[in-house]
Parts: sequence; C-alpha cells; structure tokens
Amino acid sequence: MNELGISKIAVYGGSGKLGRALIRHFLGQGVAVRAMHHSTPLDITPCPVAGASSTTPASPVAGASSPGTLESIQGDVRNLDDVKRVLGDADAVFALATTKEDPETFFDVSLRGTFNILEAARETPVKQLILAGGDAAVGIWFYPHPEPIDETHPLMAYPGYYAFSKVMEEEMFRQYHYQYGLPTTILRMSWIFEKTDILNHLSLRNLNPAEKGHGWDDYLTDELREIIARGENRVPVLVNQDGVPYTRHIVHLDDVVHAFDVATGNPAAIGETFHIAAPKAFRYDQAAAYLSEKTGLPTCTITASGYHSFEVNISKARHVLGYNPQYDIYGIIDRALEWRAANA
Repeated sequence: MNELGISKIAVYGGSGKLGRALIRHFLGQGVAVRAMHHSTPLDITPCPVAGASSTTPASPVAGASSPGTLESIQGDVRNLDDVKRVLGDADAVFALATTKEDPETFFDVSLRGTFNILEAARETPVKQLILAGGDAAVGIWFYPHPEPIDETHPLMAYPGYYAFSKVMEEEMFRQYHYQYGLPTTILRMSWIFEKTDILNHLSLRNLNPAEKGHGWDDYLTDELREIIARGENRVPVLVNQDGVPYTRHIVHLDDVVHAFDVATGNPAAIGETFHIAAPKAFRYDQAAAYLSEKTGLPTCTITASGYHSFEVNISKARHVLGYNPQYDIYGIIDRALEWRAANA
C-alpha cells in the first residue's frame, strides 16, 4: 500500500509486545524508525527482507530490498520536548504508549503522553498518526452487547483507569482530526495474544491478572483450589450464572501487525476508526475442548457471574483496509503450543 509515501515512523511505546513487533516488521519493510525508549535502548533485529544480502546498506524506503534504520532515542512521553525530539523528521507516528491499572501513572502516560504527541504533530508535516486503541473503549465484557460491536458503537469505558484512558485517547485523536486536520487513524484492537498467552489464560492457574475479569481468583471453588494445591492443572470453561459458556473476541499479535501494515500509508484510513480482531469470536467451551484434546489436560467449569459475551464486527477493516486476519482461537492455540514446544 503506502500510497502516502511514508518512509520514517516515530514510535512511542515501542518496548511493549506490540511496539517491538511493529518496529521489527516495518524495519523489514525498509522503513526507518525513530523509537522512544525511557531507560533501556531497544535492541531489535528487523524481519528478514526477501532478496536482501547482509552487505546491502539499509534504506529508509518502503518496499526497499534492504532493512530500514532504527534510532532508539531516550525520552519520556510525558515531556513535550522529548516527544518533539523523537518525532524529528518522521512522516508517520505510532502512538502505543499506555499503562494499565496504575492510578499513579495512567493519566500522565496515556493522556498527557497522547496530548503531547498530537501537539508535536501539529508543528510538522506528518502524513499519518495511528493510535493503538482498544476495545475496552466500548465496554466489552462488562456491559451487554446483544449485537456485534462495530465502529458506530458509543464510547463507554468499563470501570477502571485503563478503559477510561482508551476512551480519552480516542477522543483526543478524533478532536485533533476535526480541529486541526491531523491525519489520524484509530485501530481499536481486541485483547492481543502471542507466544503462550492463550495457554496461560486457559489455565486453572490463571490468577492475579493485570485487569479484573481476565483471571479466576474470585471464582474458584474449594475443589478447584485443591486441584491447584496438588500441583495439577485444568482447562477452564468460563460460564455465566446460568451455566452458559461465555463468548469472547481476541486477536493474535501477527494479525495486529498485519492491520498496521495495511493501514499505514493508506489514504482510506485517514480520519477513520477500525476494529481489529480475530476472524471470529470464540466460545470458552469450544476453546477448552480443543486445548484439552491437544494437551490431554481435563477441563473444568468456572462460574463467573456478572460479565457479558460479546463479539466484534471487523467488516469495515476488511472492506476498507483489506484486513485479512489469519488466526481464530484454534490457530492461536496451535501457535502457542508450537512456540512452547520450540522454546521448552
């Protein structure tokens, strides 16, 4: 794609799982990257470029046959001068910096950081700013969603700092597009999985999650706690108060990288919001049965009342961007099992 001719990307929040994957991917596409790091410099090897030799000099040109250059620049997204310094002469921005449920940092990192990025971009000829949004902004899991959630759904954060910050980040991006004509794009992603994340989630030992509703601490019976105490494990089937298995929508990291790939430099993405998720939602009983068959672990039932099944409508991203996700829940499980076997 890259009809906008993007050749250099400034990345804020590059040290996380998404940031590192995006940097590696776009370096492999021949795009130059300027990435902010707070304390530890990024050490990232680009994805191999087909047809490129090890002696070929790097080139910051999208679609080139050699990898792009990486500048890892120390700074703090909460400091406007640092943000401007990292932006430099980049012609695109990835706004990825965020924090989870930390009342001491979420406001300055997620909100002031996003504000600083937008303010810095007003003073430069940036061709595109892409926000890594999240489906927490539309109240998944905590509120009823009888229909698949699409981009017309109102923003409605569920309780907590993280979801609130995702709503505010989106609204800031949207308003700066209206107020100042900034070429913004919002990719509203579902919960991102890579490596063994799904195996950890579909585990009776999934305790102490970063966010409420992602683990089983509050829902284990004495019998299930005894299983854990014996050093055993089970694959949980998460059900509601009526015993009906929950339906949920997630996404694999590789599909998110693909979404950024088809959105970056795409004129049709400017001023738009897109849901990015797996090809379809999954039901916990189906996922548990598949993982149980693959691993030999028995299943168990966990009743977690008060949540709500949901699925995401990704048809806009499919039709406008050409987004074509490859990994449903079975593919995500297969990839996780392959990764575990390769890294045992």
